[in-house]
Amino acid sequence: MGTIRRLRHQIESGMPSGLAAYEVSSIAMPGDDDDYYCTPDLVVLPDSWDCDDEWLADPADVELAVEVISRSEKARDITGKNGWYAAAGVRTLLVLDPRFGTWQLFREPAAGRYPEPLTGAYGGTISLPAPIACTLDTACLPLYERR
Repeated sequence: MGTIRRLRHQIESGMPSGLAAYEVSSIAMPGDDDDYYCTPDLVVLPDSWDCDDEWLADPADVELAVEVISRSEKARDITGKNGWYAAAGVRTLLVLDPRFGTWQLFREPAAGRYPEPLTGAYGGTISLPAPIACTLDTACLPLYERR
């Protein structure tokens, strides 16, 4: 649909050296022996991930995870997914919802939970925290077609 392509282009244009954006890269749950993991739509990691032979990234290395809500996701699925990232300790999670043209930015989890997120609607901007520290324009992000 183009959301990740458009977002990735914006993130990469403002990203400091040493970081890179990856698709189809999974994040491990710390301390889980059963390979419990999550695969965000986009993840920002140190660019050393290019040469890493591990298949699961350490959540401590994740600077940003991005989830784009699918047309069919239910509210409880979304809440559970956000909770997974908080429990794993992912510092920053951006959730985009093309069903309604809204976004949520979760930052700095404590005790396995994120504090209240920053929220907004497509058409405005999102300021990502350091070290990425760029501003994303959501006006170019597509919405799902109404069925």
